[in-house]
Amino acid sequence: MDVSYDGTDFSGWARQPSRRTVQGVLEEALHRQPPGASVPKSVVVAGRTDAGVHATGQVVHVDVMPLSEPSGRIPVSALGVPDLTRMTGRWNRLLPGDVRVLGARVAPDGFDARFSAIRRHYRYRVSDAPWGVDPLRRNDTLAWNRPLSTDAMNAAAASLLGLQDFAAYCKQRDTGTTIRELQRLEWRRVDEHLLEVSVSADAFCHSMVRSLVGALLLVGDGRRARDWPEQVLASGVRDSAVAPAHGLTLTAVDYPPDAELAARAEQTRNVRTSPAGRE
Repeated sequence: MDVSYDGTDFSGWARQPSRRTVQGVLEEALHRQPPGASVPKSVVVAGRTDAGVHATGQVVHVDVMPLSEPSGRIPVSALGVPDLTRMTGRWNRLLPGDVRVLGARVAPDGFDARFSAIRRHYRYRVSDAPWGVDPLRRNDTLAWNRPLSTDAMNAAAASLLGLQDFAAYCKQRDTGTTIRELQRLEWRRVDEHLLEVSVSADAFCHSMVRSLVGALLLVGDGRRARDWPEQVLASGVRDSAVAPAHGLTLTAVDYPPDAELAARAEQTRNVRTSPAGRE
C-alpha cells in the first residue's frame, strides 16, 4: 500500500496507547473489512516517522488471508483477492482526511516493506523570509529568521556523504548500528525565500535527517564554519542542533527488482537489529 499523510496532528507513525498515530488509524480502517474478510494484526512500514513528520511516499505491507467468496459488492478474483481499487476507495472513506491510501496491490513474493527497501528519500523545507512562513505552508515548512546560503550548506554537506558512522547525528539506542550510506544531501532554492534539501540513504537512524539539517542550517546562516558538520561527525558526539519535525517529509522508498526482494530483506535483517528509517 502507498500511503500519504499530514503528520501535524499525529504522535508519529507507531501505535501508542491513548495516542493518535498513523498506524493506529490505518489499522482501524483495515479492521473494518466487509464480512468474511480477514483482519490484519499489524501493518509493516518502510520508515517509521516521528510526531509531526509527514509522508507523500510511505509504503506499508500487511499479510492477509484470501477470501473464499465475494464480500458484499466488491468483486473477488479467483485468487481470493478483492478489487483493490474499490477497496482503496473504501479505506479512504473510513480514514480521516489527513491520511490517504494512494494505491494498493498484491506484493511480489519475498516483499517486506521495511527490510526489502534499498533506499529512502526525504525532503526538508525551510523559509528564510524575514516575515516567516507563508500561512498555507506553516505545517510543512520551517521558519528561519536568518538569510541562508545554499552554497555554504552544500559545501558542508559534501563531506557527510558516503558510508560512515553517523552516531553523532542519531539519537542513541542500546542496540543496532549507526553506520549508514548517505547518498544524497543537496540544498536548492526553489523560490525567493523557500529552500529544500533532498536527503537519500539506504536507511536512517532515529532523528538523523533532522540532525543533519539542523547542523547545516547553522552553517547556512554563518554561525558555524563549513567544516563544522564534518567535525561533529568525526567526534561521534551528538550535538543539540536538531531541526523541528514539521519541515520533514518522507517522499519515496526504493526497492530492488522483484527477484531480489527476498535476498535484500534477509541481508537487511542480518545488519539491522533496531528500527530503520525512523525520523
